[in-house]
Amino acid sequence: MNCYALIRLLESFETVTSHTSLMNLDVGGKGKKARTKTAHGFDWEEERQPILQLLTQLLQLDIRHLWNHSIIEEEFVSLVTGCCYRLLENPTISHQKNRPTREAITHLLGVALTRYNHMLSATVKIIQMLQHFEHLAPVLVAAVSLWATDYGMKSIVGEIVREIGQKCPQELSRDPSGAKSFAAFLTELAERVPAVLMSSMCILLDHLDGENYMMRNAVLAAMAEMVLQVLNGDQLEEAARETRDQFLDTLQAHGHDVNSFVRSRVLQLFTRIVQQKALPLTRFQAVVALAVGRLADKSVLVCKNAIQLLASFLANNPFSCRLSDTDLAGPLQKETQKLQEMRAQRQTAAASTALDPEEEWEAMQPELTSTLQQLLKFPQEEEVMPEQIANTETSEEVKGRIHQLLAKANYKQAITLAREAMGHFQESEPFSLTEPEESEENRFLHLLGIIFKGPAASTQGLDRNMAPGQTVCKETTSVSEPERSRKTDELVKQEMLVQYLQDAYSFSQKITEAIGIISKMMYENTTTVVQEVVEFFAMGFQFGVPQALFGVRRMLPLIWSKEPGVREAVLNAYHQLYLNPKGDSARAKAQALIQNLSLLLMDASVGTIQCLEEIICEFVQKDELKPSVTHLLWEQVTEKVPCSPLERCSSVMLLGMMARGKPEIVGSNLDMLVSVGLAEKVPQDYRLAQQVCCAIANISDRRKPSLGKRHPPFRLPQEHRLFERLQELVTKGFAHPDPLWIPFKEVAVTLTYQMAEGPEVICAQMLQGCAKQALEKLEEKNTSQEDPKETIPVLPTFLLMNLLSLAGDVALQQLVHLEQAVSGELCRRRVLQEEQEHKTKDPKEKNTSSETTMEEELGLVGGATADDTEAELIRNICEMELLDGKQVLAAFVPLLLKVCNNPGLYSNPDLSAAASLALGKFCMISSTFCDSQLRLLFTMLEKSSLPIVRSNLMVATGDLAIRFPNLVDPWTPHLYARLRDPAQQVRKTAGLVMTHLILKDMVKVKGQVSEMAVLLIDPVPQIAALAKNFFNELSHKGNAIYNLLPDIISRLADPEGGVEEEPFHTIMKQLLSYITKDKQTESLVEKLCQRFRTARAERQYRDLAYCVSQLPLTERGLRKMLDSFNCFGDKLSDQSVFSAFLSVVGKLRRGAKPEGKAVIDEFEQKLRACHTRGLDGIEELEINQGGSQRAPSARKQSTVSRLQPLASAASDNDFVTPEPRHSTRRLLNTQQRTSKKKPRIVFSSDESSEEELSAEMTEDETPKKTTPIRRASRRPRS
Repeated sequence: MNCYALIRLLESFETVTSHTSLMNLDVGGKGKKARTKTAHGFDWEEERQPILQLLTQLLQLDIRHLWNHSIIEEEFVSLVTGCCYRLLENPTISHQKNRPTREAITHLLGVALTRYNHMLSATVKIIQMLQHFEHLAPVLVAAVSLWATDYGMKSIVGEIVREIGQKCPQELSRDPSGAKSFAAFLTELAERVPAVLMSSMCILLDHLDGENYMMRNAVLAAMAEMVLQVLNGDQLEEAARETRDQFLDTLQAHGHDVNSFVRSRVLQLFTRIVQQKALPLTRFQAVVALAVGRLADKSVLVCKNAIQLLASFLANNPFSCRLSDTDLAGPLQKETQKLQEMRAQRQTAAASTALDPEEEWEAMQPELTSTLQQLLKFPQEEEVMPEQIANTETSEEVKGRIHQLLAKANYKQAITLAREAMGHFQESEPFSLTEPEESEENRFLHLLGIIFKGPAASTQGLDRNMAPGQTVCKETTSVSEPERSRKTDELVKQEMLVQYLQDAYSFSQKITEAIGIISKMMYENTTTVVQEVVEFFAMGFQFGVPQALFGVRRMLPLIWSKEPGVREAVLNAYHQLYLNPKGDSARAKAQALIQNLSLLLMDASVGTIQCLEEIICEFVQKDELKPSVTHLLWEQVTEKVPCSPLERCSSVMLLGMMARGKPEIVGSNLDMLVSVGLAEKVPQDYRLAQQVCCAIANISDRRKPSLGKRHPPFRLPQEHRLFERLQELVTKGFAHPDPLWIPFKEVAVTLTYQMAEGPEVICAQMLQGCAKQALEKLEEKNTSQEDPKETIPVLPTFLLMNLLSLAGDVALQQLVHLEQAVSGELCRRRVLQEEQEHKTKDPKEKNTSSETTMEEELGLVGGATADDTEAELIRNICEMELLDGKQVLAAFVPLLLKVCNNPGLYSNPDLSAAASLALGKFCMISSTFCDSQLRLLFTMLEKSSLPIVRSNLMVATGDLAIRFPNLVDPWTPHLYARLRDPAQQVRKTAGLVMTHLILKDMVKVKGQVSEMAVLLIDPVPQIAALAKNFFNELSHKGNAIYNLLPDIISRLADPEGGVEEEPFHTIMKQLLSYITKDKQTESLVEKLCQRFRTARAERQYRDLAYCVSQLPLTERGLRKMLDSFNCFGDKLSDQSVFSAFLSVVGKLRRGAKPEGKAVIDEFEQKLRACHTRGLDGIEELEINQGGSQRAPSARKQSTVSRLQPLASAASDNDFVTPEPRHSTRRLLNTQQRTSKKKPRIVFSSDESSEEELSAEMTEDETPKKTTPIRRASRRPRS
């Protein structure tokens, strides 16, 4: 009775505490605890555990004698254990603070299991609680594993697993909560007691075929745990090895499961198995192949885990730390050849030491007898040609031939030859030794046995006749046994080596194949996938996979990613690859680091260098590059350390990159860098000089925007050694045809304008010096000719090219200098002046002027007006002064225009490229000059035969479109036209320029954007990727793609100027993937259906149907299609159109609700009726369904109105398109809707003269005369 009362009190207190905790969820800490204690007068959570321990001690006593017949009543056991289960139902039982209570309950139930036969009740109760309480899975796992280990109750695991295994898979698919708990229970139980669970695994196998993916995941996870913890190692018995192989086979099979979560889970499990080195080597190739195949999975999660698995294979591969298939191919071929030679030697030795002839004869006798019997029984069916015996052959020679045929198992030929010899050599042995009374079969066998065993049989006689010295043969044989054993061991080792190399080579090939697929995922939209790709390439590069270097370089642009996780992953990868070199000392490590980074700079593009500069800048700012690296770089630059010119140039580049993070790295050694890097040499190293200029440019104010407007700009005086050397190098190199001079003088001019006081003076001197040299060279040419009056003066082409290129650079940098440096300096001085005036103003004046005017409050006085004044001043200088006849730049304009206007006379490609680029730079200065030369620019852009000229002018006109948009706007179609240029270089440049202009809203986007869409199918992958990136960015700009789609479809589907059908499908599949909003989808569906009426060709029908099939339709979209069914019903006879609409039905069925299936069925019936019998089939279908209710009354009414027969078919008026579905209702409710109009989705269209059209078709938009939308009824009309 006392026990009963205690348990009831325990349950009562627990119930009250649970209710109180639920009511006080918002109260935390001491307040909640105080309130609980006040309700009971004590803290129940502290008293609960001692009570449970008391009950445990009670059950541990021998209390059988308290009952009659010493049998404890079941009700008592249920009373005690029932309170334990009720305590477990409390959701807070899984919290860490309740761990003592959980352990007390577990031990109490463990005693009940071991001493009171509670197993059956516990099993049933655990199953029930798992189904109803999600929080109990980890709690019960801990309890069951404790019972199985500490209490020796392993059988309870089997009972619980049996109950779960007997659950119907269909029932679990309807109970996701219970299935989730069962799955969590099995997974954690397998982690704790895999050996105990393994004996019950066969019961769970049915759930692998069930619909619930969580149960499949749980069973597969249990198998993986058993492979990891139980079935691991090389010392497994045969049965355990078979079980392991079965588990691994099951895991591999579910790598192709229909559910993506299961496929992902399988890859995760294999990743763990590989990391713990529990995967047998024989399965490496199969699992790697599985991972490579999953890289193409539609699920992002599966792809991510596949990459992780391949990375684990790289990190834990048993083959080599260098996985280059090119490096492995050589050793593999060499060792394979060696193995073949060893096998050949063994075969030769085996042939020389043949088996005992008696044994060989016994081995071949059964097959020989069977062949002999067949030949004797059916002599006429012999297919073997009879062996001919030459007249000159002796019996010994024929015996040798028969022996060879028997040795080669050519029994039919041997028997045939023996038969011929018996007739040919009747008096010669052994053919004369046959007994006539023997059967023919025995005679042949006896003869063949003598012939085959003859040499061996006579060996004994020969041995007796041998000299004593000839008996060494047997002694040699007995001695060679150890040698034979050694060679056998060597052969086995060689076979193992070849197998090892073959596996390593196959593994490296699979990794190489994976790299090609993974590299395409580097720019996916999913951040986690990109991070895994970056880590994979970093690991692949460390393991010496050659193709991984491509991925390491390709990940560089991700440093500009807006996702912090992606940017951080790239930084970590490069830190891991390049900032942790191997070396015994700090100098050795610095040397390795510089060498690795220099290799990365070799043959790198400008974009790659910029990305690497950003990464190194980050490292420098975080102080992750040691001072020893900087010291060694300066030593290489100053040639204190021997190095090649390329290594020296790379050192300067790296110093310049580091200067971006810490300008003092270069600024403190500026004079030394100028004296060393810009020194006069023979021949002059312009590549090094160019990199020196770039490094110095990184210490200018252009790189330090944080200094603010009040900080005076950092400029060097004109007399500085830097500008003297630059001017000297530019003017002296002008007269030499060095291709590296042109990029050097460009950065020299740029650096001069960035850092010099009065840079226009220095650059004017450069121009004058170069022009003077050109005139001198021209005069030399004239004086060297015999009759200078009769010939036109000729200047070397490279001089003219250098002069025009330099003039163009100076013109552009002068413009930049005015609009940035001069304008910024004017603004800075004005701000300082205003601040000074404000400080010196009298306090009384401040008080009287405290009342501001309306203009000051609106910002119309002071800053805004002054900014406009300064901008106008700069503009007037550019328009009126820079190209004035008195200025230096104006002197080059006539020469520049002459070269550009006479491409036949000046036909050198390099000269034409330089002149076109210089003309574009000159046009940037003045709108007047630009307007006068635009026709020349666009003529050259279209008609120049040189791709480099067209590419340069595409860039120039793009810049002009930004600077003078109103001037370039009429020429926009000519810009779009370059997207179809035959030259790959021009198309790529045009794509980049148009992407920039469109995304920055600098050009008006019209239907011509379809030219960008055509680039999606460009044969050059880089151009196709560029177009895809453009549309990805455009899709983020509101409804831009939605508004452009009708025009794009019209242009691309046009039979005269569009694209082929398959490319059209590829383009539209990509573009329609951006339409995700339901409103947009419904509007496009209706619009596309209406366009069936105006389509002129079958190709257009198919294209429109394909577009409709690619949209993510909903039930409302389907109703729109039903409303517009008459627009495309007569086109359904085309199989392609019909298949496209059927695919729409298939998509809708997959996610359809029960109430929407009726509409889908109706639509499919109409499709099939029209496809087989035309529009007349619709009428028959509707007549048959006339009495049935297919939809609500409103739906019926619209259907009836849509199917009213036309009044007459005698005139053209019969072919007028019927009114839209909601027109009548719209007219009736016009007054009601005037006050509350719904926003309409609109898009621009060339068909509507660039006006915005409503998403719904109106009367004005519908053509009045079209093809008949329905055939006349076959029934006669009255």
